[in-house]
Amino acid sequence: MRTTNCSFKFFVIILVLLFATSSIQAADKKISARADVKEFIDSMVKKHNFDRKSLNALMDQAHIKEKIISAISRPAEAKPWYKYRPIFVTQKRIKKGVEFWNKHRADLERAEKIYGVPPEIITAIIGVETYYGKHTGGYRVIDSLSTLAFGYPKRSKFFTSELEHFLLMAREEKMDPLTLMGSYAGAMGKPQFISSSFRSYAVDFDGDGKRDLWNNTTDAIGSVGNYFKRHGWKQGDSVVHKATITGNQYKALAEKGLKPHTSVKEFLKKGVSTAHDLQKNQKASLITLDQKNGQDYWLGLNNFYVITRYNHSPLYAMAVYQLGQKIQELR
Repeated sequence: MRTTNCSFKFFVIILVLLFATSSIQAADKKISARADVKEFIDSMVKKHNFDRKSLNALMDQAHIKEKIISAISRPAEAKPWYKYRPIFVTQKRIKKGVEFWNKHRADLERAEKIYGVPPEIITAIIGVETYYGKHTGGYRVIDSLSTLAFGYPKRSKFFTSELEHFLLMAREEKMDPLTLMGSYAGAMGKPQFISSSFRSYAVDFDGDGKRDLWNNTTDAIGSVGNYFKRHGWKQGDSVVHKATITGNQYKALAEKGLKPHTSVKEFLKKGVSTAHDLQKNQKASLITLDQKNGQDYWLGLNNFYVITRYNHSPLYAMAVYQLGQKIQELR
């Protein structure tokens, strides 16, 4: 009986090993033979004059990875605000932000002069995105984008477009697409630009002839400033203000989205007020954030909306704003 049990256990172990091996091989299987990948390659050859043989060889070195799909399926933005805020607005991140600002003061001041974006916002963006460049991502971008383009139907269209931009970016910037690293979603460098954003908004801020968001903090600072200016940042304007709510008429306003849509005057009529003296015809949006015992309410202005163009989440924008304010207070 003892021998039989040992033999059975050994058999089970062999099956587990075989299954694990086959799973790894399936994950690493070449993908250029897939119909959707073939269609993508055809499009790149036709639209952008890529060499078919070279692109086939490149795509054969891309891997579909299940852990990338798992990661994108559980974003931090799905958390309530009271759990989200402590991830990013911490004493360590504030302290590192002060150090970052002091170290790169000249670049931040030049970016503010050119683009109108204050140092605390640029610093906070890089602080939230990559802890000031320390964590820029451990995935090959070619794997991230290929996985999400061809293995994540929910957002296949978007990530197929980003893969297209990525290959164009690599060609334009004379970069090796197989060595570029980023997040599970294909975001790159210190400011975590996706491929289309890199092509449109990255700048050579130090004038060395290349746009390097991975190793060049000067380029990263200038690129964030350019991104915000191009998305409508208004120099000198405020961002968001704590609001007080009375009655129930505000509820419909909270469902109208992040883009400023209603005048401050109308908000007052609906029972939404703020201690800050805002122009009555200025438009705002109503931001609600979940706390443990209820909700906080804020009036988001144009510059708050601009932050959400970087990441379409009010939680993200508020974390950037509050981290920036804390950093500014300690300088």
